[in-house]
Amino acid sequence: MTYEEALDFISSQGRFAMKLGTERTRALLDHVGAPDRQLRGALIAGTNGKGSTGVCLSSILRAAGHNVGFMPKPHLISYTERIEVNGTPISEQDFVATLEDLMPAFEAVGSELGPPTEFEMLTVMAVVYLAPRIDVLVCEVGLGGRLDATNALDLGVALITNVDLDHQKYLGTTIGEIAREKAAIIKQGNRVVTGCEGEALQIVEARAVAEAAPVWRLGREIRVNAESMGWDGHVLTVSGPGFEHRDLRLHLLGEFQPHNAALAVAAAHLIDDVRDEAVRGGLGATVWPGRLQVIAEGPRVILDGGHNPAAMVTAGAALRRLIGSERLVAVFAMLSERDPVQLLAALRTLSPDAVVFTEPASAHGHAISPEELVTVYGPGAQAARPASAALEHAKQLAGAGGNVLVCGSLYLVGEILALRD
Repeated sequence: MTYEEALDFISSQGRFAMKLGTERTRALLDHVGAPDRQLRGALIAGTNGKGSTGVCLSSILRAAGHNVGFMPKPHLISYTERIEVNGTPISEQDFVATLEDLMPAFEAVGSELGPPTEFEMLTVMAVVYLAPRIDVLVCEVGLGGRLDATNALDLGVALITNVDLDHQKYLGTTIGEIAREKAAIIKQGNRVVTGCEGEALQIVEARAVAEAAPVWRLGREIRVNAESMGWDGHVLTVSGPGFEHRDLRLHLLGEFQPHNAALAVAAAHLIDDVRDEAVRGGLGATVWPGRLQVIAEGPRVILDGGHNPAAMVTAGAALRRLIGSERLVAVFAMLSERDPVQLLAALRTLSPDAVVFTEPASAHGHAISPEELVTVYGPGAQAARPASAALEHAKQLAGAGGNVLVCGSLYLVGEILALRD
């Protein structure tokens, strides 16, 4: 089997197909000897900030001397990004070998419970590959929590970044409903870290009490003070029960990133008695592509993969503070599963001088057409295909002293990022 054939096989259920529930994932893991039972670490849920928090935590734990597995979602360019050991993605050869080794298990369990989905197969592949190579696992939840395949895992620390409206088709239409889905990653005796507020925090706290799981909350047990260093990121101080770290450097952009870093620092202390130098070195070395990432100058080109209204508004506000009154042109695409009215309203909060709508090839027909988006958006909007042409047109509109923001879809961000290779 080649790597391309392996990808064709795991996506045979459809890249965007979904069967919610953990029963089949648990059965698959048990069928191959339950390698996840030996793993400890953190399972990370939340509407936004999961990936940033996870990569900060992974970097801190690596700096502390651990062999760290990381399961981020989704990928930007290659599926191999979803299975990492110490910051290095699985090789295409090992990806294929892992899949081939698991084929009998997929067939055996599939004959009883139905064929596993793409995401279930990837989850099991990641665990099987990582288990013998690591001593700590950081796993990002795919969607929600309660019925996500990753919720078959119990890693000891449950981290919930925040709750906002997203994936309402699957998770519910209110903050309370969505919070209950995400809080369900908390298992008996876990230690919980959260940045939730208001009703969502109350739901997380109630679940934690029911599971005898102590909670550290951002703004209470965990505190962070941050100073912006402009395009260089932030200097921050993070403190919590039994720890304090001053003058930490974080090079991720956006006022929300110190909060994600603080959650990661707290989780690291729950997983291990990390020293100051590990926290300092880990955060200082953290890189997270596609999140307010500058990839070019003259004009400045920024990538941001935020793809729900809350993420777009937050990232957009952070970008505006950085660029001030400089010209801004957006390159935008979105998947058909999302509400264009809500996302385009979020796009307008950036006050772009122009918008170029496009369609990422990797979305395989699941994106809203740029022409339809132009119609909904109104004046100031244009359409261009492919994404590379949309970027070049936006750069011309922005001019050498302006800015181009590529946003709305991680598939679009990944496609533009791949152009540099």
